[in-house]
Amino acid sequence: MLQEPSLIDAHTHVQFAAYNEDRESVIKRALAAGIWMVNVGTQLGTSKEAVALAEKYPEGIYATVGLHPIHTDKSFHDSQELGADQSFTSRGEVFDYDAYKNLAQHPKVVAIGECGLDYYRITNDELGIKEEVKEKQKEAFIQQIELAYELRKPLMIHCRNAFSDLVDILVACRMSLVSPPGIIHFFSGELPQATQLLDMGFYFTFGGVVTFARDYDEIIKSIPLERILLETDAPYITPAPYRGKRNEPLYVAEVAKKLAEIKGVSLDEIQHHTLENSCAIFKI
Repeated sequence: MLQEPSLIDAHTHVQFAAYNEDRESVIKRALAAGIWMVNVGTQLGTSKEAVALAEKYPEGIYATVGLHPIHTDKSFHDSQELGADQSFTSRGEVFDYDAYKNLAQHPKVVAIGECGLDYYRITNDELGIKEEVKEKQKEAFIQQIELAYELRKPLMIHCRNAFSDLVDILVACRMSLVSPPGIIHFFSGELPQATQLLDMGFYFTFGGVVTFARDYDEIIKSIPLERILLETDAPYITPAPYRGKRNEPLYVAEVAKKLAEIKGVSLDEIQHHTLENSCAIFKI
């Protein structure tokens, strides 16, 4: 039996190819430090791997299943996610409701996603391609909202350069949101959008970027501790003082320390609230 966690990394990707050589060691380091984790699926393959990893460990490891917006259309090959072999790729995936539903019914699947909207890499507007890509993302997102409602699970939402459209969709689908409705992972929007999402009942995660950039301080100060969770988004966005290294769940402790500093509270308060928030929304 593991001890109760001291922290939960609410959004990480230890099932990704970046950990193929030392995945077990990465997990053991985190668990030994009292850090539990939620491995987040980004397409059908990585969702299956997240579930398999959660199944392998009786405690401390959970999963989400979902289709990331960038994987609804052809895009760049991320070797940290998919490995060096570019044949192992699932670009332009159409959301398979039944396949994801089957996966999501596993008892250790705690949310649907990473789903949402991401307009950051959409640059080609020739013959309406830009709008076509956006529509694919919106369609997949709405389907995942419907799946989350059917299974009574929260959403794990990714949004980049698309918060206006994201809020519009969530407002339109408000009757299909569970309570609490989900998490806005690595929130990068503006304060009015944060306020709208707070009013709808959403929680927010913040990760390594807060340890070396001050862009998010005012947003963090404005969001009550009762709505904040911790994340690493590993293997990406490694926090200080580990910049330049591959990120991992163990480093979520550095995010906790920085959030305590920004919020002007003790580390114990950050640990208490973020742990309580994670357990409440993920029902663990």
